[in-house]
Amino acid sequence: MEARYEALRRATEEVAAVDAHAHNLVEHGSAFPFLRCFSEAEGDALALAPHSLSFKRSLRDIAALYNCEPVLEKVEKFRSAEGLRSVASKCFQAANISAILIDDGIAFDKMLDSESHKAFAPVVGRVLRIERLAEIIINDESFSGSSWTLDSFTESYIAKLNSVSNQIVALKSIAAYRSGLEINPNVSKTDAEDGLRKELTGPRPFRITNKNLIDYLFTCSLGIAVSLNLPVQIHTGFGDKDLDLRKCNPLHLRAVLEDERFAKCQIVLLHASYPFSKEASYLASVYSQVYLDFGLAIPKLSVHGMTSSLKELLELAPIKKVMFSTDGYAFPETYYLGAKRARDVVYRVLSAACEDGDLSIQEAIEAVEDIFRRNALHLYKLNVDNGSINHETTIVGDSVSLSSVEEDVLFVRIIWSDASGQYRCRVVPARRFYEITRNKGVGLTFAAMGMTSFCDGPADGSNLTGVGEIRLVPDMPTLVRIPWSRREEMVMADMQIRPGEGWEYCPRNALRKVTKVLLDEFNVTMKAGFENEFFLRRKLVSDGVEQWVPYDNTNYCSTSAFDGASSILQEVYSSLKASGIVVEQLHAEAGKGQFEIALKYILCTLAADKLIYARETIKSIARKHGLLATFLPKPDLNDLGSGSHVHLSLWENDQNVFMGSSKDNFHGMSKTGAQFLAGVYHHLPSILAFTAPHPNSYDRIQPDTWSGAYQCWGKENREAPLRTACPPGVPLDLVSNFEIKSFDGCANPHLGLAAIVAAGIDGLRRDLKLPEPIESNPSDHASKLKRLPQNLQESVESLSADKVFHELIGDKLVTAAIAIRKAEIDHFAKNPGAFNDLIYRY
Repeated sequence: MEARYEALRRATEEVAAVDAHAHNLVEHGSAFPFLRCFSEAEGDALALAPHSLSFKRSLRDIAALYNCEPVLEKVEKFRSAEGLRSVASKCFQAANISAILIDDGIAFDKMLDSESHKAFAPVVGRVLRIERLAEIIINDESFSGSSWTLDSFTESYIAKLNSVSNQIVALKSIAAYRSGLEINPNVSKTDAEDGLRKELTGPRPFRITNKNLIDYLFTCSLGIAVSLNLPVQIHTGFGDKDLDLRKCNPLHLRAVLEDERFAKCQIVLLHASYPFSKEASYLASVYSQVYLDFGLAIPKLSVHGMTSSLKELLELAPIKKVMFSTDGYAFPETYYLGAKRARDVVYRVLSAACEDGDLSIQEAIEAVEDIFRRNALHLYKLNVDNGSINHETTIVGDSVSLSSVEEDVLFVRIIWSDASGQYRCRVVPARRFYEITRNKGVGLTFAAMGMTSFCDGPADGSNLTGVGEIRLVPDMPTLVRIPWSRREEMVMADMQIRPGEGWEYCPRNALRKVTKVLLDEFNVTMKAGFENEFFLRRKLVSDGVEQWVPYDNTNYCSTSAFDGASSILQEVYSSLKASGIVVEQLHAEAGKGQFEIALKYILCTLAADKLIYARETIKSIARKHGLLATFLPKPDLNDLGSGSHVHLSLWENDQNVFMGSSKDNFHGMSKTGAQFLAGVYHHLPSILAFTAPHPNSYDRIQPDTWSGAYQCWGKENREAPLRTACPPGVPLDLVSNFEIKSFDGCANPHLGLAAIVAAGIDGLRRDLKLPEPIESNPSDHASKLKRLPQNLQESVESLSADKVFHELIGDKLVTAAIAIRKAEIDHFAKNPGAFNDLIYRY
């Protein structure tokens, strides 16, 4: 049977869904408990939610997505370590949702505004909850006066609703929660005014519960919806215990549906009206204005319950009236679960309908498009032909529309960094990006991860060739508008061998993999803050020969150097700030035309992404000013070099656990911190193959140049490759982080950090010990200290023999990196003049 319905299965999995009813997400740390992700229960009843069928199934679904154990504590730990943007990206990407309609009438703790959801779906529309709007009006201080009447309330309500009518896609009522669905469409104004007066005598803030006032508000809103041509969503069926389920049967709406005033008002019955799904199906079959939405019933029921509920909806209702939504709320996982299970259940129901002879396979495929996309696009006026976004229709206010996207943004750059540390991009027109590419990605040959700095072809021995293709899938939370090119955006890409499955050669995946091991085994995450040293060059043409010469010849922290480059650096700073990158310091460095920009420490996976964006920003703005910015470690062998020193710290539950304490102190470090640093110290020669990955890197790493040439560590010793730091505010006997000097601009930041984390894991696993610190210039101890690799060949030999890196980072990726390094060694040994071209590549 599966083979016969392969096309149907593929259709349900690939359709870009419109989520027609959902709610706002919340930030991590919200008081709203994560357990509510799985249940409508509260209080003591919520404690038993883990014993429900839907909880057990849903927890396994989430754990599979996160590649962690199906244990609630493990899932929560993963969420905390990854951060909201990262987990939301995973969930929405897996859910393949192209538009979200958000009912923002629930005020969650630490709730994201609607605008923030644009990071996860290209179209975000607002659904206005009528009871919430009425309560905002009544609870306003100006409403407390005795002069307020039903007429003045109605006037204010209509005015406010009209003022936002061009910012919303639908209205919604939760009358079912307050007084039930047996709405009296002919409630008298006298009864309604009496209801308003009774509400006003209660304590503030008012929560409308009077049936007469609710019925009046409901019918008044239907009339406005007709005039504005807006659909109205109505809560029906089950929910939390605030509602009386007996009053939530949609059959109670018959008086409203029979009222000629509202015959043209499109009404959407939410939540499959469960357990009244058959009743809802009947209403949709006999009333032209009734539509059905099955969010919440999927995924909150058992598989049998979800399947039978959807079957009951389709027993009588036209397929053109049945719509998908997740009823996602608070947690991105609710969106993922709703979409994942909806696709599975729709496939089950439609394939069974084909078996029964109700549908042909082609009709079932058409039904998939209708249920997941076309019906909602049509009802909420978001589409025209073929289910595409209508480019003449705009959702405004708290939303974004594809109708004007190409007027605002032309291109989206999909960026990745290869194993040789070069930044590359594919560029997609914005319309195609938001309609297709954001979910499906673009193809990329296997060979792309085997390329060197001198040749756009795979290195021998990398095992990467032109045969085979992966997908570059945009990681949407990293999407930013390009500050120096306002009609473009850029986004970091994940490399996936198939949807949701990371490619073993993907640097971002490698870093995520080792940080997950660090979290799972030791409950620790790593934060990183990079220093960016770079040279500015200006073009000089002499006798027809083009040269790039230093921007200036000033010294370290020179005021005149900063003054001369101030306009450029101001633009760089503003652009970084616009991209969400926090700059902590800027200054002129000691090299000719050399500057440094230090970034704030953040979770290491984010730090690597933002480092790439920072360098792209610096290089591009320099180019705009007719200059060249290069991060090459040693562009001039007669001048100082540029590093990308990185400061690292370990965190557990928002506490810095690298730092020692009065009970746990080893040269200012905790036991965890000392063991981690010992692992980095022990593996430092191998780490250099990732953090100093080019032959040019070793021209920088020399004694007495503050680059760390000897294998040692020291407290505030800037000649040591590993320096523990005690910044202002940290007690003098403690340290807050450690710095690695031997990290430069040729390194892929994800691979460099992955190597450091892998080394630290080994230190923690084996309880490795640090030697005593070096308190003076390591050159003074040259006879006793081991030199770090003096060339790339030595680093590669260390990496080749390092079993820990092969295990934790992955043998295939390490093998490819080694092959690339060997190719670099061979090429630049034979072509020393080729170093001159590297200023354009790094």
